[in-house]
Amino acid sequence: MARKTANDDPLAPVTIAVGQEELLLDRAVQQVVAAARAADADTDVRDLTPDQLQPGTLAELTSPSLFAERKVVVVRQAQDLSADTIKDVKAYLGSPAEEITLVLLHAGGAKGKGLLDAARKAGAREVACPKMTKPADRLSFVRGEFRTAGRSATPEACQALVDAIGSDLRELASACAQLAADVEGTIDDAVVARYYTGRAEASSFTVADRAVEGRAAEALEALRWAVSTGVAPVMITSALAQGVRAIGKLASAPRGARPGDLARELGMPPWKIDRVRQQMRGWSADGVAVALRAVAEADAGVKGGGDDPEYALEKAVVTIARAARSRR
Repeated sequence: MARKTANDDPLAPVTIAVGQEELLLDRAVQQVVAAARAADADTDVRDLTPDQLQPGTLAELTSPSLFAERKVVVVRQAQDLSADTIKDVKAYLGSPAEEITLVLLHAGGAKGKGLLDAARKAGAREVACPKMTKPADRLSFVRGEFRTAGRSATPEACQALVDAIGSDLRELASACAQLAADVEGTIDDAVVARYYTGRAEASSFTVADRAVEGRAAEALEALRWAVSTGVAPVMITSALAQGVRAIGKLASAPRGARPGDLARELGMPPWKIDRVRQQMRGWSADGVAVALRAVAEADAGVKGGGDDPEYALEKAVVTIARAARSRR
């Protein structure tokens, strides 16, 4: 979930939402807008991209109104603002207008860092919206969703939901909301299985697991089911890439190292080290290289470089499965 600074008043003069997790960024904006409209139902909301915020625009939007109306000004991708516009924003930070809340969405990298530093120095309320790349982060997110909904869910149910849905935070949030609304009592793994049977078996990571294990027929079956149930092709290529890279990382790691040490060195949880060790038995260095090229071609194919994304995925899955047997 998004983390907030001690200044947790959504009606603070300036809020900066920092990170690249789109759902959390959107929620940060929604929270400010909801608080503003609770204070004044007629609050005017202006949601702007960098190209819409030209030099002088912010001054116009924040100039005193004859009717003293409350206003929320949202600036997305603030790191991409022009130098002149950044000057305007920095000047505004020193003397924010009453009844106006400025919300800056910033990716958090080096680009535009001066603006971010200026906002922090000015005492802006900050909401951290980091990209959730680790399974443990997504698991914590699911637990938080159920907790926010006032519902009890077992640890097994939370893990099953993450396994079933994958890495898309919007889908995870939607699934949590559906279960919270539809199910009475404690939500357990049996409930998750009943709602998402097939989805869990056809997740992008299942496709990847079967492919790197050299089980081409099962990987293709899982792939076709995943596509038919709406799993985004880019999620599948991402899972394939992660699967092959994990093989390559572990293959090049020092032999005899303990799982805990390898986990820290390679950035994998210990349980995954054990799984990848089993999967890598038929792999060679050449096989990893071939598989990575196949993933790159599939990724280009599903992102507009080809006419048939599904064919691109099938071709990659078959190539990876063959590469998994390159030492047999």
